[in-house]
Amino acid sequence: MSGRSGGSGGDPDGGTYTLLIELTEPATLEIGALGEHRLSAGSYAYTGSALGAGGFARVDRHRRTARGEHDVRHWHIDYLLGCDDARIDRVVRSVGVDAECEIAERLPAGPIGGFGASDCGCASHFAALGEEFAPETGPASLVRDAHVSATSALGGHVDVAAGSEPARDE
Repeated sequence: MSGRSGGSGGDPDGGTYTLLIELTEPATLEIGALGEHRLSAGSYAYTGSALGAGGFARVDRHRRTARGEHDVRHWHIDYLLGCDDARIDRVVRSVGVDAECEIAERLPAGPIGGFGASDCGCASHFAALGEEFAPETGPASLVRDAHVSATSALGGHVDVAAGSEPARDE
């Protein structure tokens, strides 16, 4: 495995998370140093770490960005979440473990190289999940399985928070 992950540590209330994001319309985004990229409508996953001061408060910041309540664009994911057609559908968390790279490697290839991975050796921490899933093999199940597989030996607890964000125009 590559990158910075692979153990426990940091804030005991923190860990690793994956945002399941629905993009309802195609979007062209200018993403900082990564430049301009076009994304198709569909399901995406972004995996990040919430270790250190504040723990999973970082997820709350992402939710505020998705609701249009936070305009600062610091991380790559901020550019997508700041798009009117993007919403956070679910959040999968592995509490108490640092497994960001290991989880990202278990998800499908990302549509943007280097996205969310500028401080490690991974190709991307952003995955394109597609548009069609059977209910038992949906995006949340795929991401949860990646978390369980990556963290089973590390003793983390995996949870899924459902339905966290309505679209901005609702």
